[in-house]
Amino acid sequence: MSGVMKRMGMIFRAKANKALDRAEDPRETLDYSYQKQLELLQKVRRGVADVATSRKRLELQLNQLQGQSAKLEDQGRKALALGREDLAREALSRRAALQQQVTDLEQQHQTLQGEEEKLTLASQRLQAKVDAFRTKKETIKATYTAAQAQTRIGEAFSGISEEMGDVGMAIQRAEDKTAQLQARAGAIDELLASGALDDPSGMAKDDIAAELDRISGGTDVELELQRMKAELSGGSGADRQAIEGGQEQAQQPQTQQAQQPQAQQAPDTSRFDKQ
Repeated sequence: MSGVMKRMGMIFRAKANKALDRAEDPRETLDYSYQKQLELLQKVRRGVADVATSRKRLELQLNQLQGQSAKLEDQGRKALALGREDLAREALSRRAALQQQVTDLEQQHQTLQGEEEKLTLASQRLQAKVDAFRTKKETIKATYTAAQAQTRIGEAFSGISEEMGDVGMAIQRAEDKTAQLQARAGAIDELLASGALDDPSGMAKDDIAAELDRISGGTDVELELQRMKAELSGGSGADRQAIEGGQEQAQQPQTQQAQQPQAQQAPDTSRFDKQ
């Protein structure tokens, strides 16, 4: 049972590590590290400021004690000059006690000054390291971004990227549908031209009807052209009659075709005549 649990734990850690590696962005990690270094530098600077503040307070206390010590010494001199040796001895005793405090404060002042110098030097070194890390961070980020863009461009050109793969499939489907529609339109045109399919609108004509219309139209144009030439050249009446005879012969089939339906539709009046 313990072996199964260990194996499950290893699989879980492996999958979690892979998921984290996929989700991790080196640029974000670098920015986070730089932010932490800035926070540490800020703490060091605050420490330097605190030590400097304590040193300044000791300096103020030292100045105050030294002033009191000088005052007691002056009072002792005056008392001794007036013959008050007892007052002079008391003033000197107090001055000696203050002098001991001044000595202690001076030692503390030297200690704080040493700590301040160390923290100041550490702050300067840390500032230099943070500046160097920032430059390196920006360089790495720019290199990573350029490599990422180059990889995407290469995948796009090679067609192995997921986005370009979808675009390629869409283009292929559009081309297939276009070719299918073109083939269907061509087949319909061929069937209409051959007469295999009827056009309900009546506008489409088969090859024979189109050829007959073309010949008839060409004949009319030629006859009209000959008539105009005869008029311009002042031709004889025989030429004009020949041209008009050709026009009548060309129009005669059309007139006969138009009269045939009328002959078929004419009513039979012979019964009424006999009656």
